[in-house]
Parts: sequence; structure tokens; C-alpha cells
Amino acid sequence: MTNHCSNSNTISVVHLLFCLLITSASARSIIRQITDGFNANLQQENGAGPVPDMEKSHYLHTHQDISSRNYKVSASNAVKGLRDRPPSSYSLKMESFNTLLKSTYAERYESRPFAVGGYNWTLVVYPNGNKKDSGSGYLSLYVAIDNSTLVSAQQEVYADLRFYIFNKNERKYFTIQDTDVWKFNVFKTMWGFSQVLSVDTFKDPNNRYLYDGDHCEFGVDVTIPSLFEKFELFSVTDHFSNPRFTWTLRGFSTLLKDSYLSDEFSIGGRSWNVQVYPNGDATGEGKALSMFLYLSGSEKLRPYEKIYVRAKLRVLNQRQLNNVEKQLDNWFSGPGYAGSSGWGYHEFISLSDLKDSSKGFVVNDMLIVQVEFEAVSSTKYFPS
Repeated sequence: MTNHCSNSNTISVVHLLFCLLITSASARSIIRQITDGFNANLQQENGAGPVPDMEKSHYLHTHQDISSRNYKVSASNAVKGLRDRPPSSYSLKMESFNTLLKSTYAERYESRPFAVGGYNWTLVVYPNGNKKDSGSGYLSLYVAIDNSTLVSAQQEVYADLRFYIFNKNERKYFTIQDTDVWKFNVFKTMWGFSQVLSVDTFKDPNNRYLYDGDHCEFGVDVTIPSLFEKFELFSVTDHFSNPRFTWTLRGFSTLLKDSYLSDEFSIGGRSWNVQVYPNGDATGEGKALSMFLYLSGSEKLRPYEKIYVRAKLRVLNQRQLNNVEKQLDNWFSGPGYAGSSGWGYHEFISLSDLKDSSKGFVVNDMLIVQVEFEAVSSTKYFPS
């Protein structure tokens, strides 16, 4: 009986010690959790580093898309160069850029919003590159759109982007842009270039992207191209059912007027006239026949409308010898252009050849001229 009581007391003491051990461990766990939480908050306040989950949550809430072109190779479409004119949409000048370069957690700098095309935009600079977009070791530049300025969740905004970095050596702006437009929507809020300039190139004092100690300047042009509403369709016809017009001038030696105009004829959907100066015009006066092809006066061209014509003017040889032939390859222009509605040659064939009956150009006092069309253009305008 005594042994039984002794064993019971021993079990009770062990049970009590076990309970105290668990309670102590729980207390230490609670104390450690409270202490860790306090240290984490203190660390944030001191700028030592962000809590990873909190940083990620905040970042994704701000801009869910952080990439440059992901549906094609952006490097092949990037165009770089220098230009004199500063950015037109927004400029960001900094006087303490090295502070950002040396920072471990100041990952990027966002400008205040600026308006273009009815939307709000932000210029975003990554001093040490956007690591999430393969930009480590480079300067990364982006533009972000404010979702709240989109009319609906389905809306898409297409924009041309050109980024700038001022180079004080050249007193010009290094620029980079894409050959294609960028498509912004609620799912793609930020676009740009992850590898604009290497950080080493940017920091090199010989290049003077950083100048006057710690100064630099970035910028961006945001252009929202509108779709065309008016257009024209240019086409050329080079096959005709009857491409030639032939004109016979009888009593050639008795022609007294300075010039003669043929009847109107139609080829290639247009009306034309041939004009002949029997004794020449301008540089051909008194020594050569002058001949021209004219767009008929009945043709009313619209302002700035033009017609391309390729044709051959000929004086036919009536003894089956060689014709005299000259090529036309010209634009016939309407009002607004400095061109002409007629083209030809002041010195087409010498008068001495015409008067020599053995040459075969004037037979029985008849002269035969011809035009053969090879191509005539037409232009349709929309809306008409």
C-alpha cells in the first residue's frame, strides 16, 4: 500500500514538470514572435530593408506589368541616337543621382503624373536596372499609365515612346525608341527598356551623363497616334485596248498658225490632246517641229491630284523607214502642284528633215504624228 502511494506521487511530479516545460516553451515562442515582429518593424523604420511579402504586395498593386516587350525581341526593334531637341512630354532632372545608385532598397524613382492624350502617365527610372526584366547592371526606363484614366477595363491605349538621357559632352540627348507602338491596358500598365545604358557607361565621368557633381536629366515623349480617316489608292494601268492615237496634218506646208491642237481622245480613263508647232516653239522656233501631249481641258483634277504617264511621241515615217520617237515619263499635275498639264519636246525633229522629201516624213504634203501610251495612273480618294 505504501509502495502504491509512492508511485502515484512520482507520476504526479513528472506530470507537473512536463506541463511547466510546455508552458515555458510556449512562452518563449510567444516572446520570440513578438520580438521578431518588433525587430522587423524597427528594421523597416531604420531603412535596413523591406519585408519581402509586403514589398511584393505593394509593388504588384502599383503596376502589375513590369516588362519590356515580351512578345518579340525588343532589342532588334530598338533605335538609338542623339538629337538636339529636349523631350516634349516630360523631363526629370536630378541633382543627387548617386544617392539612388548607392541605395540597396531604393529600387526605382517614379515621377509625378503628367497628362498626354487625356491619360495620366508616370516616368519610371531604375538607377541600377530592373532586375525583374533582365536589367541588372543597366539603367532601365519605363512609362506607366494610370489605370484610373482608362474608360473601361477593356480599353487599350497605343502609344509611341521615346526616352531621353542628356549628354553634356555632346549637349544633346541620347534617345531610344521602338519601331512599333506599345499597347497599354489594365493588364499591361508599364512598358519601356530594361537595358538603356550600362551603369558603368552612365557613371563614367568621361561620358558626362552624370555632370556637375551629381546631376543628370531624363525625359520621355509619349505620343498617341490616331488612326487615319482619309486615304488614297494609287494604281497604274499598263494594258489598253487601243493604246495609240494617230493624227494626220494635211497641207503641212500651208499651215500658218503657230500651233495646232488635235481632237480630244481618251486612253487610260483620261482625255488628251496632242499639240504641234509646225515651225517650232521656244528653243525649237525656226529650226525644229515642237510636239506635246496635253491633258485635255475637260479633265478637272482635284487640288494636288497628279497623273503618271509613260508614253512615246512619234513622227511616223511614211516610206517605212525609221520613225522619230521620243519617250515621255512624266507627272501631269492639277492645281496646287508646280508641275504641268502638258509634256513634250521643243525640238522634236528638225525642219530640214521634214522638208527633205527623200526622208519620208512629209509625203503628199501630209505629216503623221502619233502617241502610244504605255502606262497611266489613277488615284482614288477616300472619303470621296
